[in-house]
Amino acid sequence: MEIAADVRAGRLRAVDVVDEALARIARADPCLCAFAQVWEERARTWAREVDLRVAAGERLPLAGVPIGVKGRHGLRAAGPLTAAGCVPVGATSVPGPGTPWQTWGLGAHGRTVNPWRADRTPGGSSAGSAAAVAAGLVPMATGADGAGSVRIPAAWCGVLGLKVTNGRPTAPDRTGPPRPADRTGLAAAGVLARHAVDAEAYWRAVAPSRGLPERDPAGPPTAVFSPDLGFADPDPEPLALARAAAVRLADAGAVRLLPPSDPPLRLEDPAPAWLALRTPGADLRAAERVRAVNDRLLAGFFAGADLLLTPTTPNAAHGHDGPGDRFSTALTWAFNLSGHPAISLPAGLGADGCPVGLQIVAARDTEASLLTVARAAATT
Repeated sequence: MEIAADVRAGRLRAVDVVDEALARIARADPCLCAFAQVWEERARTWAREVDLRVAAGERLPLAGVPIGVKGRHGLRAAGPLTAAGCVPVGATSVPGPGTPWQTWGLGAHGRTVNPWRADRTPGGSSAGSAAAVAAGLVPMATGADGAGSVRIPAAWCGVLGLKVTNGRPTAPDRTGPPRPADRTGLAAAGVLARHAVDAEAYWRAVAPSRGLPERDPAGPPTAVFSPDLGFADPDPEPLALARAAAVRLADAGAVRLLPPSDPPLRLEDPAPAWLALRTPGADLRAAERVRAVNDRLLAGFFAGADLLLTPTTPNAAHGHDGPGDRFSTALTWAFNLSGHPAISLPAGLGADGCPVGLQIVAARDTEASLLTVARAAATT
C-alpha cells in the first residue's frame, strides 16, 4: 500500500496519516453514520507507537494504515493487522438493538446510509465498514461474514469484500492465541477494501504463510457463471450486470469462462439448514444432510473448474425499511454453510445509481486465487 510505503520511507508520519483520517470521519460521519465509536486519542497514541517502531528499524508491511474495525468488540480480530502496523481509528456500525439484521447498521449519529444513495441501506451486517471504505474514510476495514455480511455490503457499496475459508483461525495476535471458528461453523473473517492490492495486504497480514502466487503462466483460471446456483431467483438487472462483469473478466484474460456445466450446478437451498444451525435446540439432521449434499456437489464442481461466478445478491440495495420477505443472502450463505472462500467485486451500477456485485467462489483454502483475479479485474 502506498501509505505504508511512504511511512516506512519517512515521507509520511503515521500520526499525520491518522489525523487526516480522523478529520475525514469528523466531516462525513454525522451524515454517513458509519462509526459507532471513533477513538481519536487512542488512535493517535497507536500511530505514535507505529512511528517509533519504524524509527527503530522495524519493517511494518502496513505501517500507519488507518482502519475501521467491525463493531465495538472488533479489536481482537484486528490483532494481526495492528501487529503489521495498522492503526484502528474506530468501531464501525453494525445492527443495533431491535434492528433487523437484513437492514442497516446503527452508528453513533443514527442509521448508516449507503454512500451512493442515502435512502438505501449499505447492507449488513458489516454496514459501517463498507460505508466507511466506500466513502474514502479509511482504505480498509474488517468484517465478519456469517451469511454474506462482508460480501453483501461490499456489493451494495461498490467495494471489494473478501470472506476467507470458514474454520481457519487468523494469525496469532499480541493478545492471545488464534481465535476459533464460531460454534455453528458459519462465520468467517473478512475485509472490505477499495483496491485489490489493499485486500492482498490484508491477506498477507492474517495468513502470512499462504503467500500470493503470481498468475499461472499456463493460463487464467477456469470459471463457470451460475445465475442462480440452481435455487435462487435473481432480479434481471443484478443478474445482467454480474454476467457482463464476468464477460469483462474473460475478455481481459483474467479468467477463462467455460460453458455452463452439464447438468448445471444445482445446489440445495441452504436457507433451512442455515436457519436451523442458528436456532438453539433445532433438529440439525436435515441441516447436515443439506450441507453434505452441497459439499458433494461443490467438490464435483471444483474438480472441473477453478472458480464459480454468481451475482453477489439476487436484488439491488433496498431502502431502510428492509427487504420484506426477500433473502438478500440467497446467493452468499451457501458458502458459509460449505466454508468456501468468496469475494465480491464491483460489477457496475444499476438504474437506481447503486452498485451491485459479482461473487467469485474458489476451492477451500485458495483465497490467493480470488485475490489474483481481483488484481487482474482492477486493470480491466
